[in-house]
Amino acid sequence: MAQPTPPSSYENLRTVISGRHETLSKRLRQIAEFALANPNDMALETVSEIAKRAAVQPSSLIRFSKAFGFDGFSSMQRVFRGRLTERQPSYHQRLQDLKENSDAPLTAINVLDRFTEAASHALDHLREEARPERLEHAIELMAQSERIHIIGQRRAFPVAAYLNYMLSHLGCRVSLIDSIGGMTFEQARDISPKDVLLAISFQSYAPESVEIATQAQEQGTPVIAITDGPLSPFSALSDVCFEVEETQVESFRSLSACMCLSLSLVVCLGYRLEKTTDFDGLFNG
Repeated sequence: MAQPTPPSSYENLRTVISGRHETLSKRLRQIAEFALANPNDMALETVSEIAKRAAVQPSSLIRFSKAFGFDGFSSMQRVFRGRLTERQPSYHQRLQDLKENSDAPLTAINVLDRFTEAASHALDHLREEARPERLEHAIELMAQSERIHIIGQRRAFPVAAYLNYMLSHLGCRVSLIDSIGGMTFEQARDISPKDVLLAISFQSYAPESVEIATQAQEQGTPVIAITDGPLSPFSALSDVCFEVEETQVESFRSLSACMCLSLSLVVCLGYRLEKTTDFDGLFNG
């Protein structure tokens, strides 16, 4: 049997691993799940440390690498390291690209036009791809939970903060894991199987969010994820996963579709709970 050609980029490797996941042996599936959920560890840790964290033998990591065409773990690890060297353009570079690639003068109204058009496309895509059964499932999970925990780091933080604000107006018991003082895992310590975790994360996925979602899943806490595609590690970690495709203008991404989805979930939850005491404040605050 011919040796498969090893993927040369992290995106290709992630696609191949996801596509072959169900055909792998139990031990190799275990490594695949760890690798997709912890790409930073795969890039930076030693074989022995990765094997320990993934609960496998070091030799299994070598077999895993060879299953995807690599001659050993080190050559696969270089692909994971390549992911860390990929950098988003700086804001200065993004502004330069926006100026150079604009057909019209870079006036305030033209910039607004480009972003509103991009947001409109994102909202259209959200409506086309939204599945009623997923929306209903997410609302039911939140309605039945004792407490709703929310985590969203980096670009996802505004969505998490907005959800916390709106759910508080409904009178829900809600906790925002905001990581102030580096207390991420201490704040998440009280998550129980009777609660629900709302995790918002986009590429490159915050390791803290991935780890909190992993811990929640392992202890039986329902996870609702808002993320950006089927290859997101949150697809495998969540009970309900919303894949939201935000359009971008020269690497600037808005949160229009994510905010719209979040508002829709909270309003529907409000009707589901029939708590109208401060419902007006949700819109007037």
